[in-house]
This record gives sequence, structure tokens and C-alpha cells, in this order.
Amino acid sequence: MVRTPSESAQEGTFFCLGHLERTMGLHPHAASCRAREILDRVGDKWSLQVIALLGERTKRFTELKREIEGISQRMLTVTLRGLERDGIVTRTVYPVMPPRVDYSLTPLGATLMDAANALVFWAESHLNEIDAARAEYDSRVAEIDALKKTS
Repeated sequence: MVRTPSESAQEGTFFCLGHLERTMGLHPHAASCRAREILDRVGDKWSLQVIALLGERTKRFTELKREIEGISQRMLTVTLRGLERDGIVTRTVYPVMPPRVDYSLTPLGATLMDAANALVFWAESHLNEIDAARAEYDSRVAEIDALKKTS
């Protein structure tokens, strides 16, 4: 059982709330909690796009920024640092003026390419169905809201 922070620590604690994790001894949920942390990283708003672009070839920061529509410089920096920390991306700094920094996938990061490409392919293949489902849902919610207002 995953315990909440309000439960007693004497019962043997295990927290998996975001990145707050505290374990005492080996706990059966520890592996799935750690996997969730990694899935949160690669499944966030920007990481899959970065991984897919770096799967094409090594790129500079400015190339990535230009190719990822809507990402801010700060978010790209945060995303790249997280992926680098997890061993998915490598950062190479060249001692030239102005400084040149290249990003590429590590061998571990390259193993994500099949999964990343499959997700991107799935999303692109089902855009029309997803748009239709969203429109239907939004219509139902609007209808319910309208009924509530008239009651």
C-alpha cells in the first residue's frame, strides 16, 4: 500500500507524490513509482519533441528552439537539463568564441526512438478521430451546462 504523508511513519513509510519519495527498506511499489518518474520526464510537454529531433541528428540549442514551435528558451533549457540528468541527452561544449553547444541522444536515449516515433505516428494517424471525440465531448458538456442554467 502506498501511504499518504498524513499516515504514521512508524507503520513503515513510502511516499510517491510527485518527486517526494521516502522509503524504509524494500517496498513493492518503489519500482513502479520510479518508473512513473521517468515516464513523467519523457512524456512531458516538450521532451518527446526534443528526443524526436535529436533522433534525426545532433543539433544546437538554437536549432532546437527554432524547430519546436511554442517552446520558450527557459523551457528548452529545463527540458534539456532534465534529459541530460537522466542520461538520455548528452551536451557537448566546444571551447570556441562564441561558445558552441551541441546536443545529441546518448545510446540510452536512442533506445527511446522506436517508442517516441510510435507515439508520434499514433497521434498523427488519429488526429481526426481525436478532434471528433473532443468536439462531441465539448458539445455534451455545453448541453449539460445549458440545461443547468435553465433549471
